[in-house]
Amino acid sequence: MQNWRVTTLTDDDVRRIRMAALLVHAGPPDSVSPQSVGEVVTHLGAMQAQDNASGLWSLGLRLPGSTVTDVVAALEQRQALRTWPMRGTVHLVPARDAGWMLATTGVRTLRARAGRRAELGLDDAVADRALDVMGQELTGGGRMSRSALLDAVTRRGIAISGQLGYHLIVYASLRGLIATAPDVDGEQTFVLLDEWVPNPVQLDGDEALATLATRYFRSHGPTTVKDFAGWTGLTLTDSRRGVAAAGDALATAEHGGVAVHLDPRLRDAHAALPVDDDVHALPGFDEFLLGFKDRSLMLEPGDIDAVVPGGNGIFRSTFVRGGRVLGTWTRVTKGKKAVVTAIPLRPLGNRDRQAVEESLRPWAHCVGLALEVRWGEAKPAASIG
Repeated sequence: MQNWRVTTLTDDDVRRIRMAALLVHAGPPDSVSPQSVGEVVTHLGAMQAQDNASGLWSLGLRLPGSTVTDVVAALEQRQALRTWPMRGTVHLVPARDAGWMLATTGVRTLRARAGRRAELGLDDAVADRALDVMGQELTGGGRMSRSALLDAVTRRGIAISGQLGYHLIVYASLRGLIATAPDVDGEQTFVLLDEWVPNPVQLDGDEALATLATRYFRSHGPTTVKDFAGWTGLTLTDSRRGVAAAGDALATAEHGGVAVHLDPRLRDAHAALPVDDDVHALPGFDEFLLGFKDRSLMLEPGDIDAVVPGGNGIFRSTFVRGGRVLGTWTRVTKGKKAVVTAIPLRPLGNRDRQAVEESLRPWAHCVGLALEVRWGEAKPAASIG
Protein backbone atom coordinates (compact mmCIF):
# COMPACT_ATOMS: atom_id res chain seq x y z
CA MET A 1 0.00 0.00 0.00
CA GLN A 2 1.22 3.45 -0.89
CA ASN A 3 2.46 5.20 2.24
CA TRP A 4 5.08 7.45 0.75
CA ARG A 5 3.36 10.45 2.33
CA VAL A 6 0.73 10.83 4.99
CA THR A 7 -2.36 12.90 4.27
CA THR A 8 -4.17 14.29 7.31
CA LEU A 9 -7.90 14.66 6.81
CA THR A 10 -10.34 16.85 8.73
CA ASP A 11 -13.91 15.85 9.58
CA ASP A 12 -15.15 17.96 6.67
CA ASP A 13 -12.64 16.28 4.34
CA VAL A 14 -13.88 12.85 5.33
CA ARG A 15 -17.52 13.76 4.87
CA ARG A 16 -16.88 15.33 1.46
CA ILE A 17 -14.85 12.37 0.21
CA ARG A 18 -17.38 9.85 1.48
CA MET A 19 -20.26 11.54 -0.31
CA ALA A 20 -18.32 11.27 -3.56
CA ALA A 21 -17.17 7.70 -2.85
CA LEU A 22 -20.73 6.62 -2.06
CA LEU A 23 -21.90 8.13 -5.38
CA VAL A 24 -24.28 10.51 -3.64
CA HIS A 25 -22.45 13.66 -4.75
CA ALA A 26 -20.09 14.43 -7.62
CA GLY A 27 -16.54 13.10 -7.57
CA PRO A 28 -13.47 14.59 -9.22
CA PRO A 29 -14.01 16.08 -12.68
CA ASP A 30 -12.27 13.12 -14.34
CA SER A 31 -14.17 10.46 -12.40
CA VAL A 32 -16.15 7.82 -14.28
CA SER A 33 -19.64 7.43 -12.87
CA PRO A 34 -21.28 4.00 -12.94
CA GLN A 35 -23.88 3.84 -15.69
CA SER A 36 -25.80 0.69 -14.75
CA VAL A 37 -27.25 -1.11 -11.77
CA GLY A 38 -24.51 -3.72 -12.01
CA GLU A 39 -21.77 -1.09 -12.03
CA VAL A 40 -23.26 0.73 -9.03
CA VAL A 41 -23.55 -2.44 -6.95
CA THR A 42 -20.06 -3.57 -7.93
CA HIS A 43 -18.63 -0.18 -6.96
CA LEU A 44 -20.32 -0.27 -3.55
CA GLY A 45 -19.47 -3.94 -2.99
CA ALA A 46 -22.88 -4.65 -1.51
CA MET A 47 -25.90 -2.51 -0.70
CA GLN A 48 -28.19 -2.95 2.28
CA ALA A 49 -31.57 -4.08 0.92
CA GLN A 50 -33.71 -5.77 3.56
CA ASP A 51 -36.39 -3.23 2.61
CA ASN A 52 -37.00 -3.69 -1.09
CA ALA A 53 -38.28 -0.16 -1.75
CA SER A 54 -35.23 1.33 -0.02
CA GLY A 55 -32.92 -0.83 -2.08
CA LEU A 56 -34.55 0.26 -5.33
CA TRP A 57 -34.22 3.96 -4.44
CA SER A 58 -30.62 3.46 -3.26
CA LEU A 59 -29.93 2.38 -6.82
CA GLY A 60 -32.18 4.97 -8.43
CA LEU A 61 -30.59 7.96 -6.72
CA ARG A 62 -27.18 6.84 -7.99
CA LEU A 63 -28.50 6.55 -11.54
CA PRO A 64 -30.04 10.01 -12.06
CA GLY A 65 -33.16 10.03 -14.17
CA SER A 66 -33.83 6.30 -13.77
CA THR A 67 -37.13 4.86 -12.61
CA VAL A 68 -38.05 1.87 -10.49
CA THR A 69 -39.08 0.14 -13.72
CA ASP A 70 -35.56 0.68 -15.09
CA VAL A 71 -33.96 -0.67 -11.92
CA VAL A 72 -36.18 -3.76 -11.75
CA ALA A 73 -35.48 -4.46 -15.42
CA ALA A 74 -31.74 -4.45 -14.67
CA LEU A 75 -32.32 -6.87 -11.79
CA GLU A 76 -34.31 -9.12 -14.13
CA GLN A 77 -31.26 -8.99 -16.41
CA ARG A 78 -29.34 -10.42 -13.41
CA GLN A 79 -26.98 -7.50 -13.00
CA ALA A 80 -27.47 -7.85 -9.23
CA LEU A 81 -29.50 -9.92 -6.80
CA ARG A 82 -30.59 -9.94 -3.17
CA THR A 83 -29.25 -12.46 -0.68
CA TRP A 84 -27.81 -12.71 2.85
CA PRO A 85 -24.04 -12.31 2.32
CA MET A 86 -23.09 -10.44 5.50
CA ARG A 87 -24.24 -10.08 9.11
CA GLY A 88 -27.41 -12.08 8.45
CA THR A 89 -28.86 -9.08 6.59
CA VAL A 90 -30.23 -8.85 3.05
CA HIS A 91 -27.96 -7.02 0.60
CA LEU A 92 -27.88 -6.37 -3.10
CA VAL A 93 -24.69 -7.87 -4.53
CA PRO A 94 -23.31 -8.29 -8.06
CA ALA A 95 -25.01 -11.45 -9.27
CA ARG A 96 -21.82 -13.15 -10.44
CA ASP A 97 -20.15 -12.44 -7.08
CA ALA A 98 -22.89 -13.85 -4.84
CA GLY A 99 -21.34 -17.31 -4.53
CA TRP A 100 -17.87 -16.33 -3.38
CA MET A 101 -19.25 -13.61 -1.10
CA LEU A 102 -21.50 -16.12 0.66
CA ALA A 103 -18.54 -18.48 1.01
CA THR A 104 -16.34 -15.72 2.43
CA THR A 105 -18.66 -13.82 4.77
CA GLY A 106 -22.01 -15.61 4.81
CA VAL A 107 -20.44 -18.73 6.28
CA ARG A 108 -19.85 -16.86 9.54
CA THR A 109 -23.56 -16.10 9.83
CA LEU A 110 -24.36 -19.70 9.01
CA ARG A 111 -22.27 -20.87 11.97
CA ALA A 112 -23.51 -18.14 14.31
CA ARG A 113 -27.17 -19.07 13.72
CA ALA A 114 -26.78 -22.81 14.19
CA GLY A 115 -28.07 -22.71 17.77
CA ARG A 116 -31.16 -20.68 16.86
CA ARG A 117 -31.95 -23.04 13.98
CA ALA A 118 -31.76 -26.00 16.33
CA GLU A 119 -34.13 -24.27 18.78
CA LEU A 120 -36.66 -23.91 15.97
CA GLY A 121 -36.37 -27.58 15.03
CA LEU A 122 -34.24 -26.98 11.97
CA ASP A 123 -31.58 -29.59 12.65
CA ASP A 124 -29.26 -30.83 9.93
CA ALA A 125 -31.51 -33.70 8.86
CA VAL A 126 -34.61 -31.50 8.56
CA ALA A 127 -32.64 -28.76 6.80
CA ASP A 128 -31.19 -31.17 4.24
CA ARG A 129 -34.66 -32.55 3.46
CA ALA A 130 -36.05 -29.05 3.05
CA LEU A 131 -33.21 -28.00 0.75
CA ASP A 132 -33.72 -31.13 -1.36
CA VAL A 133 -37.37 -30.16 -1.81
CA MET A 134 -36.48 -26.60 -2.75
CA GLY A 135 -33.93 -27.80 -5.25
CA GLN A 136 -36.42 -30.16 -6.88
CA GLU A 137 -39.12 -27.50 -7.07
CA LEU A 138 -36.88 -24.84 -8.61
CA THR A 139 -34.75 -26.97 -10.94
CA GLY A 140 -35.14 -26.17 -14.60
CA GLY A 141 -35.55 -22.43 -14.32
CA GLY A 142 -38.31 -22.47 -11.74
CA ARG A 143 -39.21 -19.30 -9.88
CA MET A 144 -41.49 -19.39 -6.88
CA SER A 145 -42.88 -17.00 -4.32
CA ARG A 146 -41.93 -17.42 -0.68
CA SER A 147 -45.37 -18.77 0.20
CA ALA A 148 -45.42 -21.24 -2.69
CA LEU A 149 -41.92 -22.49 -1.92
CA LEU A 150 -42.68 -23.03 1.76
CA ASP A 151 -46.00 -24.68 0.89
CA ALA A 152 -44.09 -27.15 -1.28
CA VAL A 153 -41.81 -27.96 1.65
CA THR A 154 -44.82 -28.46 3.92
CA ARG A 155 -46.48 -30.81 1.44
CA ARG A 156 -43.40 -32.99 1.62
CA GLY A 157 -43.91 -33.55 5.34
CA ILE A 158 -41.80 -30.81 6.90
CA ALA A 159 -43.95 -28.83 9.31
CA ILE A 160 -43.34 -25.08 9.23
CA SER A 161 -44.62 -22.83 11.97
CA GLY A 162 -43.67 -19.57 13.62
CA GLN A 163 -40.32 -18.25 12.44
CA LEU A 164 -39.14 -21.52 10.95
CA GLY A 165 -40.10 -20.55 7.40
CA TYR A 166 -38.03 -17.37 7.50
CA HIS A 167 -35.02 -19.15 8.97
CA LEU A 168 -35.32 -21.90 6.38
CA ILE A 169 -35.24 -19.35 3.54
CA VAL A 170 -32.19 -17.65 5.10
CA TYR A 171 -30.48 -21.00 5.64
CA ALA A 172 -31.01 -22.04 2.01
CA SER A 173 -29.69 -18.67 0.85
CA LEU A 174 -26.62 -18.80 3.08
CA ARG A 175 -25.89 -22.29 1.77
CA GLY A 176 -25.86 -20.82 -1.73
CA LEU A 177 -28.82 -22.90 -2.92
CA ILE A 178 -31.34 -20.14 -3.59
CA ALA A 179 -31.29 -16.41 -4.26
CA THR A 180 -33.94 -13.71 -4.22
CA ALA A 181 -35.17 -12.64 -7.64
CA PRO A 182 -37.19 -9.44 -8.17
CA ASP A 183 -40.68 -9.33 -6.69
CA VAL A 184 -43.64 -10.46 -8.75
CA ASP A 185 -46.99 -8.84 -7.92
CA GLY A 186 -45.49 -7.48 -4.72
CA GLU A 187 -44.27 -10.85 -3.43
CA GLN A 188 -40.70 -12.03 -3.02
CA THR A 189 -39.61 -14.72 -5.44
CA PHE A 190 -36.77 -17.23 -5.29
CA VAL A 191 -34.63 -19.06 -7.83
CA LEU A 192 -31.76 -21.53 -7.77
CA LEU A 193 -28.56 -19.49 -7.52
CA ASP A 194 -26.59 -21.81 -9.81
CA GLU A 195 -29.24 -21.56 -12.54
CA TRP A 196 -29.87 -17.81 -12.17
CA VAL A 197 -26.10 -17.16 -12.32
CA PRO A 198 -24.59 -19.88 -14.52
CA ASN A 199 -21.17 -18.23 -14.90
CA PRO A 200 -20.16 -17.05 -11.42
CA VAL A 201 -16.87 -15.41 -10.50
CA GLN A 202 -14.69 -17.73 -8.42
CA LEU A 203 -12.64 -16.12 -5.62
CA ASP A 204 -11.39 -17.38 -2.29
CA GLY A 205 -8.76 -16.76 0.38
CA ASP A 206 -6.79 -13.54 0.25
CA GLU A 207 -8.07 -12.71 -3.22
CA ALA A 208 -11.66 -12.65 -1.93
CA LEU A 209 -10.68 -10.61 1.13
CA ALA A 210 -8.72 -8.16 -1.02
CA THR A 211 -11.67 -7.69 -3.37
CA LEU A 212 -14.02 -7.01 -0.47
CA ALA A 213 -11.59 -4.54 1.07
CA THR A 214 -10.93 -2.72 -2.20
CA ARG A 215 -14.61 -2.31 -2.99
CA TYR A 216 -15.56 -1.28 0.52
CA PHE A 217 -12.90 1.36 1.09
CA ARG A 218 -13.13 2.77 -2.43
CA SER A 219 -16.88 3.29 -1.97
CA HIS A 220 -17.10 4.05 1.77
CA GLY A 221 -13.70 5.50 2.63
CA PRO A 222 -12.08 7.24 4.26
CA THR A 223 -12.83 4.91 7.14
CA THR A 224 -11.25 2.37 9.46
CA VAL A 225 -10.61 -1.34 9.49
CA LYS A 226 -13.11 -1.56 12.37
CA ASP A 227 -15.82 -0.17 10.11
CA PHE A 228 -14.83 -2.70 7.43
CA ALA A 229 -15.05 -5.54 9.96
CA GLY A 230 -18.43 -4.27 11.12
CA TRP A 231 -19.72 -4.07 7.55
CA THR A 232 -18.56 -7.54 6.49
CA GLY A 233 -18.91 -9.36 9.79
CA LEU A 234 -15.32 -10.57 9.38
CA THR A 235 -12.86 -10.76 12.23
CA LEU A 236 -10.42 -7.89 12.64
CA THR A 237 -7.65 -10.30 11.71
CA ASP A 238 -9.26 -11.21 8.39
CA SER A 239 -10.20 -7.57 7.80
CA ARG A 240 -6.56 -6.52 8.18
CA ARG A 241 -5.55 -9.36 5.85
CA GLY A 242 -7.92 -8.00 3.26
CA VAL A 243 -6.48 -4.49 3.48
CA ALA A 244 -2.92 -5.82 3.26
CA ALA A 245 -3.82 -8.03 0.29
CA ALA A 246 -5.42 -5.06 -1.51
CA GLY A 247 -1.99 -3.43 -1.70
CA ASP A 248 -1.75 -0.30 -3.84
CA ALA A 249 -5.44 -0.49 -4.75
CA LEU A 250 -6.01 1.40 -1.49
CA ALA A 251 -4.44 4.49 0.01
CA THR A 252 -3.96 5.36 3.66
CA ALA A 253 -4.52 8.68 5.38
CA GLU A 254 -4.83 9.89 8.94
CA HIS A 255 -8.02 11.17 10.55
CA GLY A 256 -8.22 12.01 14.22
CA GLY A 257 -4.97 10.20 14.91
CA VAL A 258 -6.27 6.97 13.35
CA ALA A 259 -5.35 5.32 10.05
CA VAL A 260 -8.14 5.36 7.47
CA HIS A 261 -8.23 3.78 4.03
CA LEU A 262 -9.73 5.08 0.79
CA ASP A 263 -9.51 5.31 -2.98
CA PRO A 264 -6.03 6.68 -3.83
CA ARG A 265 -7.53 8.97 -6.45
CA LEU A 266 -9.92 10.53 -3.93
CA ARG A 267 -7.16 10.99 -1.39
CA ASP A 268 -4.98 12.81 -3.87
CA ALA A 269 -7.80 14.92 -5.33
CA HIS A 270 -9.82 15.54 -2.18
CA ALA A 271 -8.96 19.24 -1.97
CA ALA A 272 -10.45 19.76 -5.43
CA LEU A 273 -13.72 17.94 -4.76
CA PRO A 274 -16.73 20.19 -5.33
CA VAL A 275 -18.45 21.53 -2.22
CA ASP A 276 -21.64 19.60 -1.55
CA ASP A 277 -24.29 22.25 -0.83
CA ASP A 278 -27.09 20.13 -2.28
CA VAL A 279 -29.64 18.33 -0.15
CA HIS A 280 -30.04 14.61 -0.93
CA ALA A 281 -33.10 12.53 -0.07
CA LEU A 282 -31.82 9.09 0.94
CA PRO A 283 -33.74 5.92 1.77
CA GLY A 284 -33.73 4.56 5.29
CA PHE A 285 -31.44 1.61 4.65
CA ASP A 286 -28.80 3.33 2.57
CA GLU A 287 -25.08 2.63 2.78
CA PHE A 288 -24.60 6.28 3.83
CA LEU A 289 -25.49 5.21 7.39
CA LEU A 290 -25.69 1.41 7.26
CA GLY A 291 -22.19 1.09 5.82
CA PHE A 292 -20.53 2.27 9.02
CA LYS A 293 -20.40 1.19 12.65
CA ASP A 294 -19.24 4.66 13.68
CA ARG A 295 -21.83 7.21 12.50
CA SER A 296 -20.62 10.13 14.60
CA LEU A 297 -19.57 12.17 11.56
CA MET A 298 -23.07 11.97 10.09
CA LEU A 299 -25.22 12.28 13.21
CA GLU A 300 -25.07 14.12 16.51
CA PRO A 301 -25.23 11.64 19.43
CA GLY A 302 -28.64 12.90 20.48
CA ASP A 303 -30.11 12.51 17.00
CA ILE A 304 -29.89 8.76 16.55
CA ASP A 305 -33.31 8.21 18.13
CA ALA A 306 -34.89 10.43 15.49
CA VAL A 307 -33.39 8.27 12.74
CA VAL A 308 -33.84 4.88 14.45
CA PRO A 309 -36.79 5.39 16.82
CA GLY A 310 -36.52 3.17 19.86
CA GLY A 311 -33.30 1.62 18.56
CA ASN A 312 -35.36 -1.05 16.80
CA GLY A 313 -33.07 -1.32 13.77
CA ILE A 314 -35.60 0.32 11.44
CA PHE A 315 -33.88 3.34 9.88
CA ARG A 316 -36.03 6.21 8.67
CA SER A 317 -35.32 7.84 5.34
CA THR A 318 -33.11 10.90 5.73
CA PHE A 319 -32.30 14.15 3.98
CA VAL A 320 -28.62 14.94 4.01
CA ARG A 321 -26.35 17.85 3.13
CA GLY A 322 -22.58 17.95 3.27
CA GLY A 323 -22.45 14.44 4.69
CA ARG A 324 -24.63 15.29 7.71
CA VAL A 325 -28.23 14.31 8.41
CA LEU A 326 -30.59 17.31 8.46
CA GLY A 327 -33.76 15.36 9.17
CA THR A 328 -35.96 12.41 8.28
CA TRP A 329 -38.87 11.80 5.95
CA THR A 330 -41.75 9.40 5.82
CA ARG A 331 -44.24 8.83 3.02
CA VAL A 332 -47.76 7.59 2.48
CA THR A 333 -49.06 6.69 -0.96
CA LYS A 334 -52.53 7.90 -1.85
CA GLY A 335 -53.44 6.68 -5.31
CA LYS A 336 -50.96 8.22 -7.72
CA LYS A 337 -49.66 10.72 -5.15
CA ALA A 338 -47.02 10.37 -2.45
CA VAL A 339 -47.54 12.48 0.66
CA VAL A 340 -44.13 13.00 2.25
CA THR A 341 -43.71 14.36 5.76
CA ALA A 342 -40.30 15.99 6.29
CA ILE A 343 -39.17 16.27 9.92
CA PRO A 344 -36.02 18.38 10.44
CA LEU A 345 -33.64 17.72 13.30
CA ARG A 346 -33.25 21.47 13.72
CA PRO A 347 -35.49 24.35 12.62
CA LEU A 348 -34.89 25.18 8.95
CA GLY A 349 -35.39 28.45 7.11
CA ASN A 350 -37.47 28.80 3.96
CA ARG A 351 -34.50 28.36 1.62
CA ASP A 352 -33.44 25.13 3.32
CA ARG A 353 -37.01 23.83 3.30
CA GLN A 354 -37.22 24.53 -0.41
CA ALA A 355 -33.95 22.61 -0.92
CA VAL A 356 -35.36 19.66 0.99
CA GLU A 357 -38.51 19.66 -1.13
CA GLU A 358 -36.44 19.82 -4.32
CA SER A 359 -34.34 16.86 -3.14
CA LEU A 360 -37.49 14.72 -3.02
CA ARG A 361 -38.41 15.31 -6.66
CA PRO A 362 -35.93 12.76 -8.09
CA TRP A 363 -37.40 10.15 -5.74
CA ALA A 364 -40.95 11.00 -6.84
CA HIS A 365 -39.87 10.71 -10.49
CA CYS A 366 -38.18 7.38 -9.78
CA VAL A 367 -41.29 5.85 -8.18
CA GLY A 368 -43.65 7.53 -10.66
CA LEU A 369 -45.80 9.44 -8.17
CA ALA A 370 -46.92 13.04 -7.84
CA LEU A 371 -45.35 14.67 -4.79
CA GLU A 372 -46.89 16.55 -1.88
CA VAL A 373 -44.55 17.61 0.94
CA ARG A 374 -45.75 18.37 4.43
CA TRP A 375 -43.64 19.45 7.38
CA GLY A 376 -43.42 17.96 10.83
CA GLU A 377 -42.05 19.67 13.89
CA ALA A 378 -38.32 19.96 14.44
CA LYS A 379 -36.80 18.38 17.50
CA PRO A 380 -37.23 20.67 20.55
CA ALA A 381 -34.06 22.62 21.22
CA ALA A 382 -33.98 21.48 24.85
CA SER A 383 -33.54 17.85 23.79
CA ILE A 384 -30.67 18.48 21.40
CA GLY A 385 -27.32 17.08 22.51
